[in-house]
Amino acid sequence: MTPAPPRVLTVAGSDSGGGAGIQADLKAMLALGVHGMSVITAVTAQNSLGVQGAWELPVDAVRAQFRSVVDDIGVQAVKTGMLASAELVETVAELLAGTAAPVVVDPVGVSKHGDALLAVSALDSVRTKLLPAATVATPNLDEVAQLTGVRVATETDLRRAADAVLAYGPRWALIKGGHLEGDAVDLLTDGTDEHWLRAPRYDNRHTHGTGCTLASAVAAGLAKGLSVPEAVRAAKEYVTGAIAAGFPLGGGIGPVDHAWQLRQGGPE
Repeated sequence: MTPAPPRVLTVAGSDSGGGAGIQADLKAMLALGVHGMSVITAVTAQNSLGVQGAWELPVDAVRAQFRSVVDDIGVQAVKTGMLASAELVETVAELLAGTAAPVVVDPVGVSKHGDALLAVSALDSVRTKLLPAATVATPNLDEVAQLTGVRVATETDLRRAADAVLAYGPRWALIKGGHLEGDAVDLLTDGTDEHWLRAPRYDNRHTHGTGCTLASAVAAGLAKGLSVPEAVRAAKEYVTGAIAAGFPLGGGIGPVDHAWQLRQGGPE
């Protein structure tokens, strides 16, 4: 009998276009050799052009999904994405507090197209309830500004951004510098150790789902027993390849290619 692979739970919204959200998370997890499970927090009508509508699920439905999976199957890591409202953020934070597994928090605020995916009224709940539950928080620069007020214009600002995020309580902050000029530079730090991760910037506009995919890849690495720096470094390599292989879909921004490693013979 084949033993079960490491199990990773994503708590996030559904992207009907398949490029981001729950769909991206599960594709990344499959590609990286872990068993993905899901708690759907919201349903979006979404395609390559943007988000046409979003409907959050009732708190009871989110809680029931989480308990159903965790109490029977168990998890080696959890990743959170779109949580939509303060009520959902607080419910998920409460559930995470009772789980021993490492938690990767992707504090999703807006979509790739600029559509709001988190109520402004929920920001304080993210700061005070969700971020303290995170093993790793993975905000992009817009989310850093939204949560902390710190605006990053250059690489040197990444340290200041990380300090501002760490002040809310996550063990590690991964500040994604993808919106800066030049190489794609991220900073991972726990306030003491610093890890700078650099990758070439590819001239490819088809990057939908990058943030979801990176956070899921980090969670997959943690579920396999990697340290946080090891998991983040492996995730960065996986996402860089997925961006390079991103493909056009519909009339707008296409997705990254979650299966790029499989096409080249499988994950390392």
